Amino acid sequence: METVAQRQIHSLLAKYGESHLNHTNELIHFICIPAIVFSFLGMIWALHPLAAIAVTVVSLLYYFRLSVPFALGMLLMSGAMLWMLSVLSQDQVLKVSLAVFVVAWIGQFIGHKIEGKKPSFFDDLRFLLIGPLFVLSFLYRRFHIAY
Repeated sequence: METVAQRQIHSLLAKYGESHLNHTNELIHFICIPAIVFSFLGMIWALHPLAAIAVTVVSLLYYFRLSVPFALGMLLMSGAMLWMLSVLSQDQVLKVSLAVFVVAWIGQFIGHKIEGKKPSFFDDLRFLLIGPLFVLSFLYRRFHIAY
């Protein structure tokens, strides 16, 4: 029997998927969504590393409410990104993050132009947090990991 949280994550992923049916758009998202998460964390890291960690913890709390397996995947992904930011020189973090952010968002909008549908977050800001789970869902299905 599916729990309320399981129904919610399946519903959110299905709704998000409605504007991500084109294979090219999906491929663009697989590259650009992790890049956007990395660059977003990087911009916050440039303000203060603890702020980036705090944002990560808050997002992980949301992910744990939706799905423990997804939260664990995001913990690994976020941890790797925070580690990468920690090895960059502090004066390079903001420059790199801004460049990646701009290029990745251009990619996202090109993908949606190809798809012919607007980005999901225009209707519901939660989809900014669901995008990374959409990418993870493909990886999880490929490796038969339940979420």
